[in-house]
Amino acid sequence: MAFQEVIKNLMDEKHLTQQALADALGINQTTVGQWLSGKKKPSYDSILLLYQIYQIEPNELFGIE
Repeated sequence: MAFQEVIKNLMDEKHLTQQALADALGINQTTVGQWLSGKKKPSYDSILLLYQIYQIEPNELFGIE
């Protein structure tokens, strides 16, 4: 599963908007939109925050088993 799908699933599961996810990670909404469109990938810091805040493994984010 691509990271865009993982992020979309996470947002659906937690009932998050792009803005809410961006606020939780300390980034702007445009960055989250770029992740979802595949134009950009999360930074290392954002990956760590996703892991810590939402209990997702970094490897899960990128579909690595």
